[in-house]
Amino acid sequence: MSRSVAEAARAVLDAAEPLAKVKAARAAARDWRLGRLDHRFDVAMPDRPARPARPELLPPNQMPKRGKGGSERGRVALIHALAHIEFAAIDLAFDAVGRFGGQFARGFTDDWMQVGADEAMHFALLDRRLRQLGSHYGAMPAHDGLWDAAAATAHDALARLAVVPMVLEARGLDVTPSTIERFQAVGDTATAKILTRILTDEVIHVRAGTRWFESACAEQNINPETTWQRLVSTYFRGLIKPPFNDSARDSAGLTRGYYQALAVP
Repeated sequence: MSRSVAEAARAVLDAAEPLAKVKAARAAARDWRLGRLDHRFDVAMPDRPARPARPELLPPNQMPKRGKGGSERGRVALIHALAHIEFAAIDLAFDAVGRFGGQFARGFTDDWMQVGADEAMHFALLDRRLRQLGSHYGAMPAHDGLWDAAAATAHDALARLAVVPMVLEARGLDVTPSTIERFQAVGDTATAKILTRILTDEVIHVRAGTRWFESACAEQNINPETTWQRLVSTYFRGLIKPPFNDSARDSAGLTRGYYQALAVP
């Protein structure tokens, strides 16, 4: 019997070191694409993924200030923070596959395997950029807020889709264009190109989350916008606040009817 897709997803979550996690993510996505994994969900996902010894994980309110990225040190700190987001996003994607894939059609696994492969590529690009600038992932502290969102929604596929792709990743659509401009303004075109690639992919990721959320709502005959608002109010600790990149959100299927009712001026 072939390895199950759940086994492959669990292997990603159990890999602690960055290189091992990236390799496991790429292998899982490749094996799924090539038909080497059975569409079985016979292995439980862990409560928390394995993490390397570095970076040190701090509560968000104890994180050192990064500044606005004007100095090279500030830019390195910002790239490190972005790399940590992408590292956590690898686990979020494969946890979604292993934890919720059995509740959806096979296309759900297709989508989130690809998302996981994309996040691994994004992390590898940012980590390589850090090394080019004389640093590396793990050189600075980080926080684990993204996984806190995953833990809060581990029991509910709709809540996970509402919070992770449709809030957290959608926020990336809002802030990444200005971050790209910041790097371009100081002549760091290499980092700007990486972030442009990430922005393009994240539109696709948010679109996948919105599509599967709306599909599940249709099956349950519930209104997607009001359901999203209820779930976000229940499971998301932060604020939904502008500025919004409405064009990118529209491209991702996340229309204003979802988030305007919860937006804080």
